[in-house]
Amino acid sequence: MAWQLFRLGRWSFRRRWTVTGIWALLLLTVALGAATLSEKTNDGFELSGIESTQAFDLIRERDPEAVPNGATARVVFQAPDGETLADPANQQAVADSLAALRTEHVLSIVDPFEAGAISEDGRTGFASVSYARSAADLSSADREALEAARDVAEQAGLTATVGGDVLGVEIGGALAELIGIAIAFVVLALTLGSLVAAGMPLLTALIGVGIGTAAIAALTGFVELSTTTPALGTMLGLAVGIDYALFILSRYQAEIRQGRPLEEAAGRAVGTAGSAVVFAGLTVVIALVGLALCGIGFLTEMGLGAAFTVALAVFIALTLLPALLGFAGARVVNKRTAAIAAGTGADQSSGEPRTLGRRWVEGLARVRWPALVAGIAVAAVASIPVASLQLALPDDSTKPAGSDVRVAYDLIDENFGAGANGPLLIVIDTAQAPDPAAAVATATEMLQTMAAENDSNVAAVIPAIISDSPEAQQAFMRQLDTAQYATLTVIPRSGPSDQSTKELVADIRDTLSVLPDQNGARALITGVTAVGVDISNELTEVFPLYLAVVVGLALILLIAVFRSIWVPVKAALGFLFSVGVSLGATVAVFQWGWLNELVGLDASGPVLFLLPILLTGILFGLAMDYEVFLVTRMREAYVHGVPARQAVIDGFTHSARVVAAAALIMVGVFAGFTLTDDIILKTIGFALAIGVLVDAFLVRMLIVPATMLILGRRIWWMPRWMNKVVPTLDVEGESLARHLAAR
Repeated sequence: MAWQLFRLGRWSFRRRWTVTGIWALLLLTVALGAATLSEKTNDGFELSGIESTQAFDLIRERDPEAVPNGATARVVFQAPDGETLADPANQQAVADSLAALRTEHVLSIVDPFEAGAISEDGRTGFASVSYARSAADLSSADREALEAARDVAEQAGLTATVGGDVLGVEIGGALAELIGIAIAFVVLALTLGSLVAAGMPLLTALIGVGIGTAAIAALTGFVELSTTTPALGTMLGLAVGIDYALFILSRYQAEIRQGRPLEEAAGRAVGTAGSAVVFAGLTVVIALVGLALCGIGFLTEMGLGAAFTVALAVFIALTLLPALLGFAGARVVNKRTAAIAAGTGADQSSGEPRTLGRRWVEGLARVRWPALVAGIAVAAVASIPVASLQLALPDDSTKPAGSDVRVAYDLIDENFGAGANGPLLIVIDTAQAPDPAAAVATATEMLQTMAAENDSNVAAVIPAIISDSPEAQQAFMRQLDTAQYATLTVIPRSGPSDQSTKELVADIRDTLSVLPDQNGARALITGVTAVGVDISNELTEVFPLYLAVVVGLALILLIAVFRSIWVPVKAALGFLFSVGVSLGATVAVFQWGWLNELVGLDASGPVLFLLPILLTGILFGLAMDYEVFLVTRMREAYVHGVPARQAVIDGFTHSARVVAAAALIMVGVFAGFTLTDDIILKTIGFALAIGVLVDAFLVRMLIVPATMLILGRRIWWMPRWMNKVVPTLDVEGESLARHLAAR
């Protein structure tokens, strides 16, 4: 493969105008497609086949006009000190405000006075608004009505705020991307020693991200995608795009410093470092595509979208980068690096530059056992918080302080209890019940009994009939006759993301599980908390399969790359330390609240429910990137006759600086996303930044070389029978060297 990549790199260098034109045309095409085809994305989390979504399906099936999972809003009103909402003027202001909310998409508005949603002091109340569309599909008139309703209340002297999912999710990734790009440029300039060279990886990465995000945007014109799909693709595409170009560009510099002609240097760089890029990118793609095994739509979309941008980054690094090198020529190598290549500051015994990386690995060789034990101990201690990991869907308590959504959440929490922000909906299916009304009454009594218990987490039960009027009774019976279901509402005492609320969901399901035997009815529990519990359970069940498939495929690939059993096994074990420390740090900051102000949080709560599986997939791919780039040079030295332990030192010397720079760039890109207001991107960005930092500097720079120095030549062992079966991929470029020597 190295020979074919050499030819590709050389051809791209020669045909620089053709290659650049093809990529420019592709970028223009997908940009036009995005401008004309893109639609809104969906910020919901759903999974077919689980009880919480089956409840929605039942309601839609029995009552086609119902929209059980449409957008919702909670409009919170508060009277000034010394007044109450029941005062005639304030009550009229609330009524006028609710009237201003009416649009064609509003299904219902529950008046706070009718529902009893007034605080004990009478100053605070909230109205619940249900829409016939999702938040992403609401019109500008719907949002303008919310603003108008708030203005009406405030003009009358009330305080009014709007909460709920009606405001949707706004991904503010522009600042994050700019921060990542700025950090990357500084690191690239210091690493490559040339502003021209520093700009190339940024340019190629931005082109790749532009094509990837534009293609995803155009795809939304045909299918509904998750809001975080393009954001995750941008995050990963930018990080790996810069890194892959950096590895090839640094090899190109090395080839020029050895006196190679520019065209041959480009071909050799793509043939050698490009081979590592191909397999590194392939491990990331395997990990991301493997997310489809979870069977969760939005997670599959995120994985496929990110895998697409990573694949683009690989192709661009192999073709567009050498084309740009053709335009730049030797300007990517400065005088300082050329002087180093000529021997200035070199170690006289080995001929290698006395770099920081060489001094580090030589010192490590002298204390390899203590270093290995110390590295493992640090990783183990930092992973301790994982034992306290709690997972949940993010709720409005994590929104920025002072935002409307957060203020509304806090007012409801203070005056009505945290559970009022996340009620549980109980759907009673009476299709098989001989006496539907009695079945609903039985379920209601069971829930009210739970609420009466001293240690119960049930604050209130809102029955299917909230009025004793004959009209309400008749409407209830008509619904049982036609739709054959009824809905109850349970208000927990704890917040939507609290562990006790998750336990309450399980308790209610256990309590109502006897209904089919008693009266033929069945109960389905739904709501934001129930959806989060069900999806978390599904992720937990599928996680072992996902891990086995992704890690298994990656190990097979790495065995072929390194022609060794122990190198891939060691790489996978080292990854466990990285993911453990990353999750531990995330728990400490997001769940325990340690130093959470540094990432823009003023409240703590459970960790994002999809983080473990998403972090495992992405970080595993990135960890294998660093393993490939670092160990490939060690393997290359060993194959060319260098003793095993010296090969580790020589290979580390060549690769450490570039791997460290690549890791710092990734950390900068990911850390930039911790400044966004979206808790999903904030959590993913933080976890990936810590994971990459630990994997690159603790695992790959300490634990991996220490282990290889201890094992010596045994690290390259592979059974003879496997040696005959496993294909030779030649990442080290032996076939390339033979071809060039023959020429």
